[in-house]
Amino acid sequence: MPYLETQVPLFVNDGQLKPQNIEYLKPTTPDTPIEEIRRRYNEDGYVYMKGVLPREDILKVREEYFRLLSPSGVLKPGTAPVDGIFNPTGDSLDYPAFGAGHYAGPNQGPGAERSAKYLELGLQAHREAWFKEMLCHHPALLGFADRLTGWGEDTVVLQRALLRNNTPGNKAIGVHYDQIFLRHGEDSVLTAWIPIGDTKANGGGLIYLEKSNSLGIEMEKDFTDKAKASGMTEKEAESAFNRNMMTGGMLSQEPVEFGEHYKRKWLVADYEAGDAVFHNAYCIHASTTNHDPEGRIRLGTDIRFANSKRPWDTRWGKDVELGDGL
Repeated sequence: MPYLETQVPLFVNDGQLKPQNIEYLKPTTPDTPIEEIRRRYNEDGYVYMKGVLPREDILKVREEYFRLLSPSGVLKPGTAPVDGIFNPTGDSLDYPAFGAGHYAGPNQGPGAERSAKYLELGLQAHREAWFKEMLCHHPALLGFADRLTGWGEDTVVLQRALLRNNTPGNKAIGVHYDQIFLRHGEDSVLTAWIPIGDTKANGGGLIYLEKSNSLGIEMEKDFTDKAKASGMTEKEAESAFNRNMMTGGMLSQEPVEFGEHYKRKWLVADYEAGDAVFHNAYCIHASTTNHDPEGRIRLGTDIRFANSKRPWDTRWGKDVELGDGL
């Protein structure tokens, strides 16, 4: 289909995506020959894998996460933690989205104590065994990453993996590619974005800019060339690139304008628990604003893999810290 005529309205930080500027991500099933999977990944900069992880394992992680966060009051009373339903009487400002941009700290208004508790528990979640062992080192995830890359025993799972949640109506993730945040190493890092629970296209899931792999490479080269021409050292250029990005290291906070400027569509999906999108360091992506009709909190994670035989950004060799600048 040329565009999603029946798709519910999708919103991002700068308004509604026009239906003619939206298409579906191409799904790939695990029984697809690995040669074809690699071809799609190399050509598109991503491969959207359906059911690559056991659904029940993903839902268990979601349940544990929201059980941990429930003392903050973020969940609707009487609902199950695995559903992750936002408390409709809460103020979304008290529950800022992890990983949507610059970290501004807890809300300082009447809900300051509630907000601080929420952020404290959200940070603690990154160190829990059910996240580290049940997901970051899940055998099915590691097995697929090995098949895709062929790195084998040289594969490193980067310790810094961010659990990104987004409560309904809060700010969405801006436009970026991963090398912006991983530039102290080579650009061979593989990212697995995993929706932790069913996530509709209007529920805050990731969206990918079509044919953006080459665009990300061009942007990187353009800046690098300018930095060298100005006399910057390699280290100075690494820091300067992020200073020249928008707040939080983004290319833009306006996906509508960005896509129209580069005349490219945004690719979306109704993700299911067990799905994962594997993308490279230059694949440009963002997210929709969470307008889930049931009030579900969007939860997902980025798990990254590097080749130990190649230089990689060792700043990612420790757990996430709020405000760590990555």
